[in-house]
Amino acid sequence: MSKALAFILALVAGFAIGGVSGRHDWLPWPQIHALKEKVAPTPPPESRYVLDKLDRLTADETKPAIACPAQTDRTAFLLVLGQSNAANHGGQRYRSQHGDRIVNFFDGRCFRAASPLLGATGTTGEYWTEVANLLIESGRFDQVVIAPLAINGSTVARWAPGGDINPLLIQLAAQIKQQGYRPSHVLWHQGEADYVLGTSEDAYKERFLSMVDTLRKGDITAPVYISIASKCLEPSNGGFKTNSPDNSIVRAQMSLSQEGGTIRRGVNTDALLDGNDRYDDCHMGGSGLEKTAQAWSQILLQEAKVHRATAP
Repeated sequence: MSKALAFILALVAGFAIGGVSGRHDWLPWPQIHALKEKVAPTPPPESRYVLDKLDRLTADETKPAIACPAQTDRTAFLLVLGQSNAANHGGQRYRSQHGDRIVNFFDGRCFRAASPLLGATGTTGEYWTEVANLLIESGRFDQVVIAPLAINGSTVARWAPGGDINPLLIQLAAQIKQQGYRPSHVLWHQGEADYVLGTSEDAYKERFLSMVDTLRKGDITAPVYISIASKCLEPSNGGFKTNSPDNSIVRAQMSLSQEGGTIRRGVNTDALLDGNDRYDDCHMGGSGLEKTAQAWSQILLQEAKVHRATAP
């Protein structure tokens, strides 16, 4: 046998053995593959999501920008603020059931609303899109615009002047105004981080009111609906094993909210949700999101009914 033929046969045999060992993960394929990954690791596939330094979702390749709807007296503009339970950390996703009549406003542009929403941290579920679905289905509103700015684990101090989120709030207010929008509702769900931190009642109220003052200076005059929210259990979530229902954060939130005032009572998720509604003792699972969406829609629709009845 010639040397050339022997070389060709050896090469063919090598390819055959390599193919079989690779298909069945036999020796020496695993060792060769491990060595290759050490020398020249395979880069991970690119995500469809783009997050900023605060882990806010700023782009999603499945969401092209669409035309922003014109605001009328039958448009609900929801400015959503808060921490993880106001952001994209829920256990179920929602999407607009009414096409482009429900949009997510972010960075001066509009996108058809679907979980996760641009402008908030996390890439899983949220309930604001379902709130919008319920508002449309009530017949009271023709369109809903959702503008979220929600940061996982944020304390109220970060939202007040001097905090790192306050400039983002000022920027968002300017973008809203530039687009010709006026928020009809400001929805605030935050307090869990301050409960863990031990923020006093007076300090929470002072910082919250200074955040509201930032909104007013940004020409956002809509009533602010403040959730009663302090519960986020378990050390893995940064919380404690138990939650005392009578605490400084809840007292502050109760005290701040007044019926018919510029700061109004939102959903009391501490009381509304039980252990089965939170998939990790803190963040909302499907049933928790459903309950919270229903409760928010009832509050907003009742307010709209009262406003319509008292309008000149």
